[in-house]
Amino acid sequence: MGRGKIVIRRIDNSTSRQVTFSKRRNGLLKKAKELAILCDAEVGVIIFSSTGKLHEFASSSMKIVTERYNKVKEEHHQLLNLSSQAKFWQGEAIQLRQQLQYLQQSHRQLLGEELFGLNINELQNLETQLEKSLKGVRIKKEQGLTNEVKELQHKGNLVAHENKELHKSLNLLLQEHAELKEKAYQLHSNNNELHAHISLQLSQPQPQRNYLPTETMKLGLQLNSKTC
Repeated sequence: MGRGKIVIRRIDNSTSRQVTFSKRRNGLLKKAKELAILCDAEVGVIIFSSTGKLHEFASSSMKIVTERYNKVKEEHHQLLNLSSQAKFWQGEAIQLRQQLQYLQQSHRQLLGEELFGLNINELQNLETQLEKSLKGVRIKKEQGLTNEVKELQHKGNLVAHENKELHKSLNLLLQEHAELKEKAYQLHSNNNELHAHISLQLSQPQPQRNYLPTETMKLGLQLNSKTC
């Protein structure tokens, strides 16, 4: 008779459980050693008993095996992440492509193209959307014109203020010019009077002439001759 099939479950009897653990542990370690030798495989087995005791086997070194395991596991995890990211971005690309097609179709419909196949409700919605868009454009345009008018008014006020200041400066310059002209005229008049006074003082005296009558001169000469 063959051995009966053993039910795989926890052994309640502690003694039987310990015996079974020892047998199967030894068998597992033996199979691991055989696998490493026969197949040139790098094998590492770590076993903790229920009491916390460590049992291990490594075909080369447990440190080398664990380091290789961690490295391969990390690379596998990175590959899984890359694969997941690739799938995610592929899905995003598909969605963006669909959105682009929808937007292009909506744009053509807004331009009055490719309207075939649209029912009354869809045409009504398109008309409503166009009216809203047109209203928004008008509001934006009016706002822009209002801002430009305000800017022009502000610039006009600045120009008017500058013109007023320039007018004041011009009046001051004209007043100063008139005052300088008046002073120049007075200075010119004073110079003319002084020049005339100096000319009168420096004029040469004229020689005095004897305007006695001829007869008187003759009588004088006769008197002188007689006296002599």
